Amino acid sequence: MSKEINLNTLRDEIYKITDKDLGLTIKELNALSDIRLEENTVQIYFDLIQPIHLIAEEINKECQSIVSRLFPGIIAEVIVNEQPFDINRDILGGVKNLIVVASGKGGVGKSAISANIASALSLTGAAVGILDADVYGPSQPTMFDLKDAKIFAVEQPDGKSVAYPTERYGIKVASMGFVMKQDEAAIVRGPMLAGYFSMLFEQIEWGALDYLVFDLPPGTGDIQLTLTQKIPVTGSVIVTTPQEIAVADVRRSIAMFNRVNVDILGVIENMSYFVPPDMPDKKYYIFGEGGGKKIAEDYKVNFLGQVPLNIQMRENNDGGKPIVLADPENHQSKILREITAKIISEIRKLNYKKSIDSDLEISI
Repeated sequence: MSKEINLNTLRDEIYKITDKDLGLTIKELNALSDIRLEENTVQIYFDLIQPIHLIAEEINKECQSIVSRLFPGIIAEVIVNEQPFDINRDILGGVKNLIVVASGKGGVGKSAISANIASALSLTGAAVGILDADVYGPSQPTMFDLKDAKIFAVEQPDGKSVAYPTERYGIKVASMGFVMKQDEAAIVRGPMLAGYFSMLFEQIEWGALDYLVFDLPPGTGDIQLTLTQKIPVTGSVIVTTPQEIAVADVRRSIAMFNRVNVDILGVIENMSYFVPPDMPDKKYYIFGEGGGKKIAEDYKVNFLGQVPLNIQMRENNDGGKPIVLADPENHQSKILREITAKIISEIRKLNYKKSIDSDLEISI
């Protein structure tokens, strides 16, 4: 009987834990699925909105603290599972979350940000892919040291062709650079371009992924509109630099995503300032100050953070290993990982809203 009372007390304490992304308690989310006591071990089971990799760590810490306080000497095993999440798509059916990274104009570091977001997601323990659809200048082959990689379609017995992404650092990578000739980007148009995109979206077998990061071509024209309409996007991230000429293009990006009903996860301001390596207390706002944050406030979208200019990040981009992987404890890496954590939080909010909407449709 004492065990039953203790477990009820434990349950009441666990119910008070708050899912920080959603701002709701475990009780409100009905996320505690079971508690089992076996000898000196208590097993606590949760079903949470995906993606769960970061929130699982937080829930585990909270549970460990509660159990050590209520049951000194008892071992806590915390098991966090994903709530069932229906993926009903004609393409990319194994991908749980597809993140589009966009910029209204070129030269703002969109591809470098994409590579590091994918890398930071991978460091959480998630299965991650990156799809480089930048027809104007595919950069991911350089950033992942895959300049000589190719992608080929293999004909199956049913006559259909299937291709497979390359893998580097545990991340699956496919790029326009793998299927185009080196100097072809400037001249590829029309049916040829459509064929390349069809291969990237419909013929590549990505397998099961928690995230696919989609490095979109810069701009807000027909190509970008077509791509965002064709693929099942979870949400978009817009990359800008602080100066007005770049921020003006963010307005067009926001308008484009609103037009095709794609949720905006937030705005990242890249190259926000420069810190000289020999003067770490100095900040030089070379391209102006605060433009990204202001545009996010004006359009009521999330401001995900500022990424400073960094020599090491540039060297890692050119050297073929994103800085988040090459030097995870670097100040720049920590900023990028914090931004990625915010992106994950926004995705969980969207997925929770979708689950609520789905439940309402079923009940109606």
